[in-house]
Amino acid sequence: MDTTQLLKGVLDIAVLAVIRDEDGYGYDIVRRLRAAGLEDVGDASVYGTLRRLYAAGLLSTYVVPSEGGPHRKYYGINDQGRATLEADSRTWSAFAERLGALINPESDPATTPGGTK
Repeated sequence: MDTTQLLKGVLDIAVLAVIRDEDGYGYDIVRRLRAAGLEDVGDASVYGTLRRLYAAGLLSTYVVPSEGGPHRKYYGINDQGRATLEADSRTWSAFAERLGALINPESDPATTPGGTK
C-alpha cells in the first residue's frame, strides 16, 4: 500500500506529536518524523503543514540566528495545539482500533470464541 495517502490524513497529528516535547525548525521536524518511521514524508508536505498549523493558531514560532547560514524559524506547540493533539489522539486511537478490528476480526476479543458478541 502506498503510505503517502495515509500520511496526508495524519500529518497534522504527527507534526504536533513530534514537537510536543521539543520545538524544532522545519527540516529538523522532517528528520524526526522520518526517524519515527514515517520515511515517506515529504519536505514540502511538512513545511505546508507547519504553515497551516501556525495559521490555525496551534503553533507559535520564533527565529534563532545562525552563524553558518540563514536564520532558522522554530515551531513550538502552544496550549491550543496541545488540546488539539490530545483530542486528535483520542480520535485516532478509536479509529485505529475500529479499523484494526475490521481488518483482523480474529484479533478482536469481542468476535472470538468466549468474546461478548
